[in-house]
This record gives sequence, structure tokens and C-alpha cells, in this order.
Amino acid sequence: MSSHHFATLRYTALRIGLFVASFAVVWALSYVHVIPLAIGASNTVWMLLLAIVISAPLSFVLLRKQRDAMSEQIVAKVDRQRERLAANAGQEDGVQ
Repeated sequence: MSSHHFATLRYTALRIGLFVASFAVVWALSYVHVIPLAIGASNTVWMLLLAIVISAPLSFVLLRKQRDAMSEQIVAKVDRQRERLAANAGQEDGVQ
């Protein structure tokens, strides 16, 4: 199988993994009181938001190759669909 065959799945799994790792770091830092805790039950929400803010730029930099492979996979699928649509439109034009 081609390495690009599961590019979307690989990118998504790595992106989720990076988010989970970021959340674990944020949780550990708040547990040892390096970063302040929020008030009441909002602590989890703030930690999730902080993990998103941290993981987004990291994924942009660290997952560039996987994102490019996923993009190539999607472009190839879109091109195949356009070719099929053009072939079907040509068949319909020939019938009239």
C-alpha cells in the first residue's frame, strides 16, 4: 500500500495525539501550580482551551509533511471526481 493511502487518517490521529499531549502538559503544570488554576469547575474548560491554543501552532509546524500528503490525497480524489463528472456530462450531451 502507498504511504499516502491513509494520509488523512494519519494526520488526524497525529493531530489528536498532539492535542492530548498538550493537554497532559497543561494539566501537569496546573497540578504543580506552575500555571494558575481557574475558579471552580471552569478549570477543565480553561485547560482544554489552553491545550488547543498550544497544539494548533505546533501541529502547523510539526505536521507539515503529513498535511501535505493529506492534501495530495484529497486533490487526487477531487480530480478523479471531476473527470467522472465531465465524462458523464459528455455522455449526456451526446444523447441529446
